[in-house]
Amino acid sequence: MRQVPATLTSLSLAIASMAALAQQAAPPPPAGAASAPDSGTAGEPEVQRVTITTGTRSAKAVDKIPGAITVVSKEELQRTLLLTEDATAVLARTVPGYAESSQAMSNTGETLRGRIALRLFDGVPQGSPLREGNRAGTFTDMGVVGRIEVINGPSAAEGIGAAGGIINYVSKVPTKPGNEFTLTTRYSTQFHDDSASWKVGGTFARKEEAYDLFVAASTVDRGITYDANGRRIGPNTSGSVADSKADNFFGKVGFNFGEDNVQRIQLGVSRFKITGKGNYILVDGDRATGVTNTAEPGHALGSKTEFNDFQQVTAAYHHDNLLGGMFTADVYYADQGMRFPPEDGADRQDPLIAPLGTLIDQSEIHTRKKGARTSWTRQDLFVQGLELRAGVDVVQDTAEQKLALTDRLWVPPMVYKSTAPYAQLSYDIGPLTLSGGLRHEDGRLSVDTYTTTYFRNRVLVTGGELGYQADLPNIGLVWRLPQNWSVFASYSKGFSLPNIGIPLRNINQPGQSVEGILDLQAIIVDNKEVGFTWRGAMGSMSGSVYESKSDLGVSLSIDPVTNDFVMNRAPVTIRGLELSGELFLSRQWKASALYSRIRGYTTFVKDGPLDKQMGINDINPDKLGLAASWKPVPGADVTLGATKLMSRDLNVGTSAEEHTTGYTLWDLGANLDTRWGKFSLGVENLTNKFYILSWSQVAGFRNYWAGRGRVASLTYTATF
Repeated sequence: MRQVPATLTSLSLAIASMAALAQQAAPPPPAGAASAPDSGTAGEPEVQRVTITTGTRSAKAVDKIPGAITVVSKEELQRTLLLTEDATAVLARTVPGYAESSQAMSNTGETLRGRIALRLFDGVPQGSPLREGNRAGTFTDMGVVGRIEVINGPSAAEGIGAAGGIINYVSKVPTKPGNEFTLTTRYSTQFHDDSASWKVGGTFARKEEAYDLFVAASTVDRGITYDANGRRIGPNTSGSVADSKADNFFGKVGFNFGEDNVQRIQLGVSRFKITGKGNYILVDGDRATGVTNTAEPGHALGSKTEFNDFQQVTAAYHHDNLLGGMFTADVYYADQGMRFPPEDGADRQDPLIAPLGTLIDQSEIHTRKKGARTSWTRQDLFVQGLELRAGVDVVQDTAEQKLALTDRLWVPPMVYKSTAPYAQLSYDIGPLTLSGGLRHEDGRLSVDTYTTTYFRNRVLVTGGELGYQADLPNIGLVWRLPQNWSVFASYSKGFSLPNIGIPLRNINQPGQSVEGILDLQAIIVDNKEVGFTWRGAMGSMSGSVYESKSDLGVSLSIDPVTNDFVMNRAPVTIRGLELSGELFLSRQWKASALYSRIRGYTTFVKDGPLDKQMGINDINPDKLGLAASWKPVPGADVTLGATKLMSRDLNVGTSAEEHTTGYTLWDLGANLDTRWGKFSLGVENLTNKFYILSWSQVAGFRNYWAGRGRVASLTYTATF
């Protein structure tokens, strides 16, 4: 008989107890909670109707979507921002299947359900699957973001790159008529002279019947970070947020026009740049003795500081009643640059430039994309309850990588052009919602002829074109039950390109061409999922189990010579379980919990059985999150949270043996809203726990970092 993990059993009982408590004589929801009549039986309590637009292009109630959806609210965002400015930390705390935060400018290892997710900012892709640099998680000031909509699991709804799901950061919008200005200041410290960080930011919002405007600007200056033992944490070899400066500008304006203002045009611009200050150099630790990497003052000779430079421009048109339906069209342009820290590894060397072993160089990735997305949605098509959504997306994505200090080509320019028409039907039949659709991906990748670097034998690789065509169906069912319960089942296909730049730069045998490289084939993922949700006036809970398979998937391993990542193409199967819930115990108390368990399998040898467990570079350990919030008086609240990653032992007795040690981190956030403004205190790693990041517990290139020790932050917010 298969045993159920004790942690899972405990959490299941806890969430079941939440539901039982909530359905008994429970107190009313907190004052001011948004609610709307539920579509259930008359006489049942009113519950909040949560809608999203990610993956649907139009507002869609979560209880009509056959899949696991996580909506990170404004309040949850603000709570995390009390603790840290790290852009992905909120996902690690609130999304069950999201991996541990890297605490760096890089988001290496930050997968969603064991695969790379497509990150969007107001629907615009960040980064590029052509050359995934794992930098797409730090692209804006999080103070601009109003909510995050997460579709868990493979999806083709928003284009290529969503093998693990979709994460859409949605910017704030003006909500009150008239003008509103908000000033935010923040100071953080680990109580060392060079650990201080500060932020100054402001937003201006104006809302009128005919137009609205939202503008935001901020600057963040960060000091170096320390572990719980009081040692500086060494700079990350893929880029650190510590010892950096970030500047952000965001603005959007919308105009409503036409009869009854049924039409709208909106323009937006975003510019974000985070740059390392270069005040410290990495000092390697010793894995054998347990001494982690540290930092000392200095600057690598001849190097430049690392950066993330993201900018995008968007334009949108919306018509509420075009041919009886709702039409939207978005066009966008994005230009993104990423520079990585200096390295002197074997793959950087060239005896024509400098004696072997002496050359230092820096990698830079540049991506550019432009595209258009259209959608037309018609409700009650032919019969009541039948909805049609159709449109076409076009995109041109360009990426390249170079060694910047010596101006050498490392990954040649790659251009991917895609046209993807789609159609989706949804039919409400009483308590049932049936949905199904098809998206057709028709893309073409072009790569010019190029020559690899000295380390790869300077071989000439013949360029060419590769076609990517795929039909991506989906089908789902949602059954809404009495007492605000519902169950769902779904099947869908996701489509992504592999990290194409890695196999291109690693070619070392002559006579090869782009068209003959197997590793460039697309990743097609089949995803099956069943789950349940409950949303009542006193809280909510949800759970799902899933299985995603790809006949030619992707897993990562470490090259023993360069210690860099190697992309392996082989069958992959990932299975998982997710649970989450929250309960309003009273007007003053709220509790929440989440749990995720993911297992991934691939092969040890070509065409072998799927008996190799995927490790920390792909699959996160089991995660448990708990939080309790208390509102003692109006305008004041305190939240205590804990996140636990479990220990794990994989592939014992094999060449891929891996062991990681779990840890538990506590955090505390408190707010006091007064007539002079809001004063907030955040304490990250409340108990000052010493730990080594899970993905850093496995050998890699100079990869042995501890996590941050206790960080205290004070934030002041004033609204005029």
